[in-house]
Amino acid sequence: MLAALVLLLTGALLAAPTASARARTAEAAVPAATLTEVTGFGTNPSNLQMYVYVPANVTARPAVLVAVHWCGGSGPAMYSGTEYSQLADRHGFVIIYPSVTRSSKCFDVSSPQALRRGGGSDPVGIKSMIDWVATTYSADTSRVYATGISSGAMMTNVLLGDYPDVFAAGAAFSGVPFGCFATTDGSEWNSACSGGTVIRTPQQWGDLVRGAYPGYTGPRPRMQLWHGTEDDVLRYPNFGEEIKQWTNVRGIGQTPAATDSPQSGWTRTRYGGTGDQAPVEAISLQGVGHNLYAWGMASRVITFFGLDSGNPTPPPPTGPCKVTVSTNGWSTGLTASLTLTNTGTTTVNGWQLGFTLPAGQTITNGWGATYTPASGAVTATNATYNGTLAPNASVTIGYQANHTGNSAAPGAFTLNGTACTTS
Repeated sequence: MLAALVLLLTGALLAAPTASARARTAEAAVPAATLTEVTGFGTNPSNLQMYVYVPANVTARPAVLVAVHWCGGSGPAMYSGTEYSQLADRHGFVIIYPSVTRSSKCFDVSSPQALRRGGGSDPVGIKSMIDWVATTYSADTSRVYATGISSGAMMTNVLLGDYPDVFAAGAAFSGVPFGCFATTDGSEWNSACSGGTVIRTPQQWGDLVRGAYPGYTGPRPRMQLWHGTEDDVLRYPNFGEEIKQWTNVRGIGQTPAATDSPQSGWTRTRYGGTGDQAPVEAISLQGVGHNLYAWGMASRVITFFGLDSGNPTPPPPTGPCKVTVSTNGWSTGLTASLTLTNTGTTTVNGWQLGFTLPAGQTITNGWGATYTPASGAVTATNATYNGTLAPNASVTIGYQANHTGNSAAPGAFTLNGTACTTS
């Protein structure tokens, strides 16, 4: 499979030897900065749908992120419910959003076909999606990653087990170990696993992963794991079993190399290394249930993958927009007023204003827009009554925030992904 992929990529490069020719091919594939369904992408035994997001400033030989939805979700829901596309706008990688069509809207992580390389079912279809993107966009096949929530987290474990030669790393939110959900009766659900009663040794868990691709001796992906202590759908013991599995797969010990608390109520342990790209990183959220994913967590995933460094997207050109911003601060708080002006010649229908809060600032409330997340890289999305901006029209919005000493205004803004002038 890998040899065939190399030949396929080589053929694509010979057919389109210049950067401009590759760009023309990519532009013909899907519209830029728009979630687009792709059909006819290759072998697809379980009839998955494929959605792709390619940023306007996609890098040469971009990385690829597979973002896998939860039970009952869809590719478009994963797109709109997470901020990965905004991070792709910033860093230039391509995102694949697989989407289940079976009635449960859950990924197959239990059948014998799904739990072996090339066995069939959902993993084969997702691998075909990756191949399509690799060919179409001359992607860097050494930088392919997977992340998912719930059913998508379980599929992330499965993908990394089935295709260790394809994925460089994964990040699983509220998942279970590879093979834990295995069934032989056609059922999609395994109550023993979901209840956290399937307990194995690290070696046994590791052997399940190694058995998915017998004879493979190459490098194994890194893994980031997230779980809430009060998860009542996929119980918390699964978190410890995942740690056992992936530390064993990576050939590292069960004792953390580093332990810290990056946020209140979080305990982060790193295994086999202490940096942001440790072989295994596990984040436990005290008192949090199954639906633990929150805006802002994606940036930590991107850091773990290394997608926020190296081959960055060039800064977007200054666009037809202007932002005037002022803040009024006091001991621990501030009020900010932002006026966004459309300086272009066409009407903007629906806007998102992106900016990064200075360190230590957290939005407590706002007006004129919806602000997510409350700190870090924030997106302000228009209200129902102010989403249309005619040429030269302006809208004023604002927010209140806490701060720990720095009450300055954000220094840069983007309107729908394009940089604005600031005054």
